[in-house]
Amino acid sequence: MSKVLDHRSRKGFTGSLIASAFFIFAGVVTLYDTTTYSDVDSKVFPQVVAIILIICAAISLLTTLMRKSSEGGFGYGAWWRRILLVITMLLTCFAMPYFGFLAASAIAFCGALVAAMHDPWTGKTAMLYSGIGIAVMTAFYLLFRYALHVPLP
Repeated sequence: MSKVLDHRSRKGFTGSLIASAFFIFAGVVTLYDTTTYSDVDSKVFPQVVAIILIICAAISLLTTLMRKSSEGGFGYGAWWRRILLVITMLLTCFAMPYFGFLAASAIAFCGALVAAMHDPWTGKTAMLYSGIGIAVMTAFYLLFRYALHVPLP
């Protein structure tokens, strides 16, 4: 039994290291990509996000190396939830230019909610989450469109 647990803990440890290294790499690639942007204003948001991504992934990498815990990594949860989340994010990216920000946000919210919801659905839960989703999507739309003056599809 201890060999099985040892194998699982190494798998979680390796998965955490791989994920952290990937996100550090993605942040560096994004920072490099922003050097080609001609408009200075369009560089700020991706640079800030990339720097935060690199810092958070580096902290994750270092804490994983220091504690060597069996927690973390890719885990043992339901794979259909992970696949649904990835498909939802891809659909959101492809839908945004054609259907607009709000419709694409609704796809993202619904897919992520179904993937994350472990409790049984009730009418009250569905109404509550729908209201919260509409409020969050509207707030982001108003923030980007009117406060930050980001042109949205």
